Amino acid sequence: MYIYPRLRDFREDRDLSQKEIAALIGTTQQYYSEYERGIREIPLHIFIQLARFYNVSLDRLAENCSPRKK
Repeated sequence: MYIYPRLRDFREDRDLSQKEIAALIGTTQQYYSEYERGIREIPLHIFIQLARFYNVSLDRLAENCSPRKK
């Protein structure tokens, strides 16, 4: 699994809560939180949806991602 720090950065830059983003992508706040923390793998279709929402490339959204330490 990977931690995606950019997910949090983009969300916070727009003053959005995890709950608001979760509603946008059709999931729960808990699931979304697990995406940001690297506990749950992000399905590609969700990753694409987030990139479109933030108007950035997939590369930019995944920038600085790193493997989650167990």
